[in-house]
Amino acid sequence: MQLQLTEEQEMIVGMVRRFVQEEVLPLELNLDPDADELAPEDRERLIAKTKEMGLYGLDIPPEYGGPEIDLVTRTLVAIEMAQHRAGLYAPCYGTFGGAGLAQLFEATDDQKERYLYPTLRGEKRGFFGLSEPSGGSDPARAIQTKAVQDGDDWIVNGSKLWISGADRAQFGLVFARTDSDKGRNGVTCFIVDTDTPGFHVRRIVHTLRSAHYATELQFEDMRVPATNILGALNKGFAIANDRLTRQRIPYAAGCIGVAIKAQEMALEYVPQRETFGAPLSSRQAIQWMLVDNEIDIKTSTWITLEAAAKAQRGDSYRKEAAMAKLVATEAGGRVVDRCMQMFGGLGVAKDLPFERWFREMRIRRIGEGPSEVQRHVIARELLGASLR
Repeated sequence: MQLQLTEEQEMIVGMVRRFVQEEVLPLELNLDPDADELAPEDRERLIAKTKEMGLYGLDIPPEYGGPEIDLVTRTLVAIEMAQHRAGLYAPCYGTFGGAGLAQLFEATDDQKERYLYPTLRGEKRGFFGLSEPSGGSDPARAIQTKAVQDGDDWIVNGSKLWISGADRAQFGLVFARTDSDKGRNGVTCFIVDTDTPGFHVRRIVHTLRSAHYATELQFEDMRVPATNILGALNKGFAIANDRLTRQRIPYAAGCIGVAIKAQEMALEYVPQRETFGAPLSSRQAIQWMLVDNEIDIKTSTWITLEAAAKAQRGDSYRKEAAMAKLVATEAGGRVVDRCMQMFGGLGVAKDLPFERWFREMRIRRIGEGPSEVQRHVIARELLGASLR
């Protein structure tokens, strides 16, 4: 087990750390505390810098023009990218680029021409349409959106809820039930153009997440050609599940990054703040908060890096990814909460990032599968078929 970063990893982590400290943090001083976008000129300038660093297009496979970094290094980068106010949901404000809908790398050549390559060029944006009003924790069984074959087309009816970015997208992946008798083995993934007749989208109320809204989708006799099926018929849930499992690793890493930054701020503050004639750092209650923070951070980090290492080797990592997501989101919330307590009134003021982190970290225990589902996944992996 390698517990020390390689020279290459040290170099990459150092570059990203300097980028955050020298480029992102100064810009945030003049942004609204809830902002999740940069001014166009700043965004373009920083994208040019990440391209110079050779790190633009994170999560894009090298054969499609992405950087050649392994998943462990990618996880270390995700930890660094999150260490600023908007870092949980807008790490470095998207200036490192991304892969968009990673499932499209498995698309047909024709589908890649129509959707993947335009996305990588920045010409199209996509959305991921899985969750429904009937539930998101068990999407395979909760999906009620139906698709019925009609010649060379499929007619889709139903709805989706809590879908990010669908009102600004040109296409999306929509999961619909194509066989009512097969449970998770009766779901198909369709690539849907948002200008298709019968496709309706509307924004819904803001959530705790800063500068963010979700959308609700409605499909009314929406006709989708069979050539827009992604993967195999009735095998759509495997596509969704693979994405959700892998995504839990960088999702956890973002929580670790915020926790590290919060701890760093607390360690700088408590020796300077005096109470009753002595530094706050001399109080045992404060010392123990800092110790508990450090334990939460280290535990989360090693669990998440183990998940990344197993995924990188091609080993089964479903249990480890669930553990990383569970531990990092819950531990990250505890760290931010303790740091807010140490800062007192300043901790809840918008002048500092804690109150935003506190709100958004709470969502992380629900997003990408709630804590209870992660515990069920872990238990199922431990006990096997007896819980399936």
